[in-house]
Amino acid sequence: MRIYTRTGDQGETGLFGGQRVLKNHPRVAAYGEVDELNAVLGLCIACGSDPELNALLERIQGELLALGADLATPLDEGETVGSRRVPRVSEGMVAALEGLIDRWEEGVPPLQQFILPGGTPDAAYLHLARTVCRRAERAVITAAGKETLNPETIVYLNRLSDLLFTLARAANHHAGERETPWIPNA
Repeated sequence: MRIYTRTGDQGETGLFGGQRVLKNHPRVAAYGEVDELNAVLGLCIACGSDPELNALLERIQGELLALGADLATPLDEGETVGSRRVPRVSEGMVAALEGLIDRWEEGVPPLQQFILPGGTPDAAYLHLARTVCRRAERAVITAAGKETLNPETIVYLNRLSDLLFTLARAANHHAGERETPWIPNA
């Protein structure tokens, strides 16, 4: 199978279900941002030193592919397109992220003030992933303002950014790296 199809040469792409839209359509922009987040998580894994964390991030990468498929499929297409099942983000996926946040927060000192993103390489890459996640969330919100999307996609990205922040803090804590507080007007 060839990677190029030439069907997008006029600036259009296909959504699941066959609808053709411009490549700058808000829905396409939203799943493009999610794709970028997925690539940044790949960078976190490639540069990561914690096998447990890397396994978790790889699992989240799979969930982000499902989220992208959800965004690429108008809700009126339902749960299947032809013979293919469309993965949809669910409340259960969000609840699982909340459980992970609680688990990875254990033992990390409570946050007393704003901190600068950084620390160990693992933490710095996770902070980068968090900011890309927030951008993806904003793109999904923009798309949701123009057409009906699964509302759980926004909730999932919001919770995922919280998890990425928590994972960055945990990475620093487990490495014995001190977090740098933000000192206003320093």
